[in-house]
Amino acid sequence: MERTIAPSMLSADFGHLERDTQMIDRSAARWIHIDVMDGVFVPNISFGFPVLKAIRRASKKFLDVHLMIVEPEKYVARFAEAGADLVTFHYEASAEPHATVELIRAAGAKVGVSIKPATPVEVLRELLPEVDLVLVMSVEPGFGGQSFIPSSLEKIAQLRAMVREAGLGTIIEVDGGISSRNAAEVFAAGADVLVAGNAVFGAPDPEAEIVRMLEAR
Repeated sequence: MERTIAPSMLSADFGHLERDTQMIDRSAARWIHIDVMDGVFVPNISFGFPVLKAIRRASKKFLDVHLMIVEPEKYVARFAEAGADLVTFHYEASAEPHATVELIRAAGAKVGVSIKPATPVEVLRELLPEVDLVLVMSVEPGFGGQSFIPSSLEKIAQLRAMVREAGLGTIIEVDGGISSRNAAEVFAAGADVLVAGNAVFGAPDPEAEIVRMLEAR
């Protein structure tokens, strides 16, 4: 897959959400990442269906929705209906991951599954053929602005090897502590898509930062 940057709207200016969404639309980023937090699975609360619908109206980009919520099976269809192109749930949050995958597919969206830093990639071996994407968290989910966990590079490489061994085209996405300073090594480890929040929206020139990440060598 072509290198892809997915700016995280969690770091956008919520007072100027349309402006920031339109900036991403003009940029070299191909995806927009939307973090949904419930205050239960993670110790923070973000946004839900109304904000997703507003971003969908303001953007033509691929909407990448990351659910950090308990019992995701109750809500995945509604997120797809609200405009998500891809819905990612946490392996740790779903009692029946295979059933959750089927619910997302039935709602017409692509399917992603995410794992926390402490969760080994091996738990995904059976589920891997059923999903379009695996999201590797390189920080503890719940808050922006954390530093990249170096051991994530080994997990990404292990997952890439597992994907190749199975002959699959699974996309590997990485979220947490990403910037132009470490993008090259994360891509080199096997990532296809990098999520970046503060690095993009906190940069003097967000569009230039996106290009720097894409071109990092």
